[in-house]
Amino acid sequence: MNPLYRSDVLKALEQIRPYIKADGGDVELVDIADNGMVSVRLTGNCVGCASAGVTVFEGIQSALQGQLAWVTGVRQVE
Repeated sequence: MNPLYRSDVLKALEQIRPYIKADGGDVELVDIADNGMVSVRLTGNCVGCASAGVTVFEGIQSALQGQLAWVTGVRQVE
C-alpha cells in the first residue's frame, strides 16, 4: 500500500467518519490496490446493517472519489 495514498485516504475518511459514528458505526481502511480500488471494513452498528451498502457506495465511495481522482472504487470487506 502506497504510504502517500494511505495518508490521503485516511484524511478523507476522517472527514466522513463523524457521520458514520453518529449511527454507532465506524470505518477502517483495509487496503488500497494498485488499480485504485480501496477496501474498507465497517464496524460497530454498521455490521449487518441493511444500509451498509449505501454507506459504502453512496457515502464513502462518493467522498473518496470526490477528493482523490485516482480512486477507482470502494469495496466493503468483512
